[in-house]
Amino acid sequence: MTLESEVQSLRQVPMFREIDPARLKLLAFTSERVGFAPGQLFFRQGDASDAAYVILAGRAQVVLDLPAGAFKIAELGTNDIVGEMGILSDTPRSASVIAEGEVTALRIDKRVFLELLGQFPQMSIAVMRELAKRLERTNARLAESSS
Repeated sequence: MTLESEVQSLRQVPMFREIDPARLKLLAFTSERVGFAPGQLFFRQGDASDAAYVILAGRAQVVLDLPAGAFKIAELGTNDIVGEMGILSDTPRSASVIAEGEVTALRIDKRVFLELLGQFPQMSIAVMRELAKRLERTNARLAESSS
């Protein structure tokens, strides 16, 4: 995948749509492209929140490790972002993320992600909207599972 194709992928992520192409190119350049094998962890619940990931290709599961066992709370796919919650709250990872198949992702360092939020208020609003949607979906799944 080329730098230009990574920039195009980032433009598909709602929170990055308003960021100018030159800044997205810098973001893609300063980020690390990483690959995950099927079943491989992006990170484990409780790990330090040191980066966010944008999925460029493939699918992943978000799983809570509960005393009763693993509980899948979400599925992620191309152009989804994960890992930003822990960065924003400056807390350990609240869930584990596991590759369902082969996954290619862009790893965005915590410092870079926080700088973007400071420079682009519209990105901060987009992050808040995404987190609110996730909370709604998680609440709905928890309500379904307890019925």
